Amino acid sequence: MHDVLHGIWHFEKGMLFTAKEALLRPGKAALDYISGKRIPYYNVFYFILLLLGLNFFLNHYYDQLVADFNSVSNGEHHVKNSLETFLTENAKSIILLFVPFFALNSYLLFRRRKFNLSEHFIIAGITFLGILIFVTFFNLVSFLSFVKYLDSISSLIDYLTPFIIILHTIRSYYTAFSEKYSKIKFSIRMFLFLFLLIFEFIMVLMLIFGYVTDWKFGNFSYHA
Repeated sequence: MHDVLHGIWHFEKGMLFTAKEALLRPGKAALDYISGKRIPYYNVFYFILLLLGLNFFLNHYYDQLVADFNSVSNGEHHVKNSLETFLTENAKSIILLFVPFFALNSYLLFRRRKFNLSEHFIIAGITFLGILIFVTFFNLVSFLSFVKYLDSISSLIDYLTPFIIILHTIRSYYTAFSEKYSKIKFSIRMFLFLFLLIFEFIMVLMLIFGYVTDWKFGNFSYHA
């Protein structure tokens, strides 16, 4: 019994510590993790999977509430097209693609620390974990849109979310690599990093859209 309680305590303590580090000092936490100081941390990639599952549950429940609200208010039911269906069925895999994109981009642009690709994966993982924690909180706040007089908070969060994600990403990589680059050189590399992410995001969307439409753009005829 003692071992079970100890295991549960260590599990919860590790998750809380990892979440705090991913939010407050992601770059330094990644450097600590790379240097071997891993005992206090919960497995970052397991944590990401747990948060993805939680977010999909929250999004599904939110979408259900929206659908119920719309059906009550105007009698309409939204029917997903083939692209929406594909994105829903493969959302976890699509989102996880961005961890290797983060890692590859930083591996190409931030070479002075001489980290290998797997070490850049750790930086990407902790950065992405922080993003997911923010997103989870924002998804919870989004339910305020169903509460009278509080829906404006949800709308504000929707506008702020992209900026917070970008700022968190920049802060994470700045704390990880600022010792090796001047502010100007870091800024240039970070701009290229974000540009590559946007380009990769667009390419993924184009590939998905092409696959779903059988490469006949404008024709939604996806067949599983």
